[in-house]
Amino acid sequence: MNPKVDKYLIDGCMRCKFGGTPQCKVNNWRKELEALRQIVLEMGLTETIKWSVPVYTHNEKNIIIVSALKEYAFISFFKGVLLADEHKILSQQGNIQSGRLIKFTDWNEVVKLKKVIQSYIQEAINIEDSGKKVEFKKNPEPIPEELLKAFEDDPEFKKAFHALTLGRQRGYIIHFSQPKQSQTRIGRIEKYKPQILNGIGLNDKY
Repeated sequence: MNPKVDKYLIDGCMRCKFGGTPQCKVNNWRKELEALRQIVLEMGLTETIKWSVPVYTHNEKNIIIVSALKEYAFISFFKGVLLADEHKILSQQGNIQSGRLIKFTDWNEVVKLKKVIQSYIQEAINIEDSGKKVEFKKNPEPIPEELLKAFEDDPEFKKAFHALTLGRQRGYIIHFSQPKQSQTRIGRIEKYKPQILNGIGLNDKY
């Protein structure tokens, strides 16, 4: 057990102003997160913190994330799109191409699905050991000129944007490209700039 994850379960990811306060979303789902953590650790994965949330690895390869959003706790599989999902419990978050997650809003749901969760984790480990890759669609949408200009003007903003998952990047690109007027596109970029700098996706609840 990694003490940094213990800290996460107390203070949250600390990426927003509610970190370390009673309003942090982790406080809503601590019991569920602790149960998920135990289930994962029983599978022999290595526990660490990446992107400010608990990540579990196998042979130094990312397998799953255990974390929470405002409306639910979840376990997310990095290559979830490759899982068979025999129980039809996986869902896609936004436009993320590879990852799939299982959402929980009750501790009893976690306990009830323990064996199923562990079977999915084992399948994810087997997929990683097999070397199977997810085929990503590269740049399915062109980056609008206004966003490229914003990158030139603010290197930190560019760095933060490219640190997002490909799905989150794609979600923003689509949203920024929708308006016909350039000024409206610029306005959207400015509106979501603080959110991007905090590592938050367009549709993330925080």
